[in-house]
Amino acid sequence: MTRKGRVERTTKETSVTVEIDLDGTGEVDVSTGVGFYDHMLDQLGRHGLFDLTVKTDGDLHIDSHHTIEDTSLALGAAFRQALGDKRGIVRFANASVPLDESLAQVTVDLSGRPYLVHTEPENMAPMIGSYDTTMTRHILESFVAQAQVALHVHVPYGRNAHHIVECQFKALARALRHACEIDPRQTGIPSTKGAL
Repeated sequence: MTRKGRVERTTKETSVTVEIDLDGTGEVDVSTGVGFYDHMLDQLGRHGLFDLTVKTDGDLHIDSHHTIEDTSLALGAAFRQALGDKRGIVRFANASVPLDESLAQVTVDLSGRPYLVHTEPENMAPMIGSYDTTMTRHILESFVAQAQVALHVHVPYGRNAHHIVECQFKALARALRHACEIDPRQTGIPSTKGAL
């Protein structure tokens, strides 16, 4: 079984290509032009053990919003494509990941229904270099909309903005990795509906 997805998304604002292999080894090749976002996508691939290639050319002369948003949408679509009919997957998973003083708790259901709950410390610094920290929620919203998963991300505490954001991506990677795994005892689709 091959669980790979490839999505190309082109608009007047961006040109995005995303390739993902859910059964990879964490090989990552990412270039969006937004350094901190590249760093977060690297965390996602490496800690999820997804082989991930992302190439984005965006209107960075305006700002990074369109580039980050469209890349996240394409990533979600490629992830959904790679899951296929979801036969045999674990489906539900959670992960808690600390990064020094910060902690992220992520729970995911590969349900076929997009829903996001996201909380993080309100006193977080607004910028990490040129990265607007309000984009983290928008990245997750965009991913969830296309991946069609229910995702709960909670950061109960943290002080350093870089740590707060990075532990979210690491925890997301681990939760997605476990939810995508094939359960040897699950021969069908893990739903009483018979479809996800």
